Amino acid sequence: MTLSDNPAMGLRPRPVVDLLPRYAAGKPPVPVEGLVSYKLSSNENPLPPIPAVLQAIAAQTDINLYPDPLSSKLRGALAGFLDVPAEDIVTGGGSLGALNQLLATFAGQNDDGKADEVIYAWRSFEAYPISVGLAGAQSVQIPLTADGRHDLDAMAAAVTARTRVILLCTPNNPTGPILTAAETENFIKSVPSDVVVVIDEAYQEFVRAADAVDGLEMYRKYPNVVVLRTFSKAHGLAGLRVGYSVSQPDITQHLRVTATPFAVSQIAEAAAVTSLQHIDEVVERVQSLVDERDRVTAGLRDLGWFVPDAQGNFFWLNLGADSAEFAALAGERALSVRAFGDDGVRVSIGEAEANTRFLDLCAIYTKPPRRS
Repeated sequence: MTLSDNPAMGLRPRPVVDLLPRYAAGKPPVPVEGLVSYKLSSNENPLPPIPAVLQAIAAQTDINLYPDPLSSKLRGALAGFLDVPAEDIVTGGGSLGALNQLLATFAGQNDDGKADEVIYAWRSFEAYPISVGLAGAQSVQIPLTADGRHDLDAMAAAVTARTRVILLCTPNNPTGPILTAAETENFIKSVPSDVVVVIDEAYQEFVRAADAVDGLEMYRKYPNVVVLRTFSKAHGLAGLRVGYSVSQPDITQHLRVTATPFAVSQIAEAAAVTSLQHIDEVVERVQSLVDERDRVTAGLRDLGWFVPDAQGNFFWLNLGADSAEFAALAGERALSVRAFGDDGVRVSIGEAEANTRFLDLCAIYTKPPRRS
């Protein structure tokens, strides 16, 4: 077959596409006879949305119409809930959608044809290098410390004249530790004020560390700070894709230009607003998952396993080259977990039975991780 026979053979993507990693979503468990299967690989909330949210979803009948592009009802509800101006909120298709809008605004190719730089810890959220690359910017990855934390001193030292955005993931996905308020504020003060500092708080509702940074406090004090949050995790709305950023007007005025039109559907908006109206029920469910997280991590440490401080709805096992083997053993027990190459394994908190079965596996596994 020649090129003229099939014109599609001549199509070529942008060069960066072939250089980007592929996003690998957590896989569902393989069925095992006699066992209930559990998916612990995607940091999903194992609990459904609260009943009022399900009712609000079922009541939506106007899906033949376009949604409000500004998500005005949701922004109004969030403004009251967070005590911030509605004008400081820009919604997106999940917190990742909000991040992509931000990168499209502030990072890409300069007039001289050279790429802007975006600094972030690694390993961190695996979509970061994809989003940065598609924006046309250059990733600058700073290795985590041995206990899975951001090395903020090294990140500050990596700032150059080409740095436009810095991503701080807290709690860090996939390793779990938070950034403290003191170290984050010191870091923000140490970088140029024209560099956008993004505090990604997708798991903020699960944090119980007293000294954890509050991104909203930083946004109120520093005009170059942007906070990312989502309804995917704590609220159990991952399938509806609704998130948002919070930043001061000098940033939001530009984000509204690059925001994807109609990214948040009316179904998602109604669900999110209703969930905020019943926040006490959401908090109760989140606490049940936090209790399970603490039970599992305490059980692992009792078994002699090293587990970095877990402040999300997941925890990290630094299994290195044994990661794939361990994930396969979990699969034989109808549990899917997320192995990240030879780095380690992330395990989401699931139903109590799933968590107990996982602890039983760890009790007989002969190569538990210890602090590296």
